[in-house]
Amino acid sequence: MNFISYTSAILIALLTFGTFETPKPKKKKGNTLEIVKTWELPDALEEVSGIAWVSDAKIAAVEDEDGLIYIYDLAKNKIDKTIEFADDGDYEGIAVTGEDAYVMRSDGLLFEVQNYATAQPVTKTYQSAMSHKNNVETLSYDAKNQRLLTAPKDLDPNDEDIKGIYAFDLKQHLMLPDLVARIDMKDKAFKKFEKNKAYRTFRPSDLAIHPKTGEIYMLEGVNPKLITLDKTYAIKKVYELDKDDFAQPEGITFSPDGTLFISNEAHGGTANIHQVELD
Repeated sequence: MNFISYTSAILIALLTFGTFETPKPKKKKGNTLEIVKTWELPDALEEVSGIAWVSDAKIAAVEDEDGLIYIYDLAKNKIDKTIEFADDGDYEGIAVTGEDAYVMRSDGLLFEVQNYATAQPVTKTYQSAMSHKNNVETLSYDAKNQRLLTAPKDLDPNDEDIKGIYAFDLKQHLMLPDLVARIDMKDKAFKKFEKNKAYRTFRPSDLAIHPKTGEIYMLEGVNPKLITLDKTYAIKKVYELDKDDFAQPEGITFSPDGTLFISNEAHGGTANIHQVELD
């Protein structure tokens, strides 16, 4: 093998394969969490911005530059498949509903990728009730109610003092007018995080629904934290995330048994997926 061929082989491996490690458990004071396992992602997912569970230890992921869905195999520590669904853009959230996948662009345009895992996926788009000024990064599949849930990162379209959780009905293919939940930026749980501009107090980067409890989990990447909402959508707990472990948490998903996964953009280091346990 000549030098050029050898170098090319190394580059392909770096773009496709990640590494896996089982770290020593790290627990934090107060509301505690433990990192159980870590997968270091390949360079192609350096800007990983959203993840969703597929099946058989596989996770679908998007990153915020290319119109691609990556299927990452946790068991093999590598990208198993790449699916092109659109031109380049700021893609932030992903949800998988079986044979179809949905991807949220930051300007509120929702992409439906029908039969995404086949040789000829079909892409359709729907405009949500949000736009670039709302800066949308979240998306999750609510299987029980056959809808997608999303929330703005920045200004809420209805009230700057809240972050609303909105629903996109999968049967009607439209955003429902009524809020699923209102998260008050002046809630006492956010006291230590208050900003002069209320909408900056909590800036969601992704959300997921626990498959066993139905509770909603929401991430923030700017000032890393995780909040959990109970079944009445009241704030249950706030977990501050250590930037040494969660450089920029942008994606969250659950496996069917309730195992929690959080993805982090590289942010000057290496992008990764953590398997996490909470108290």
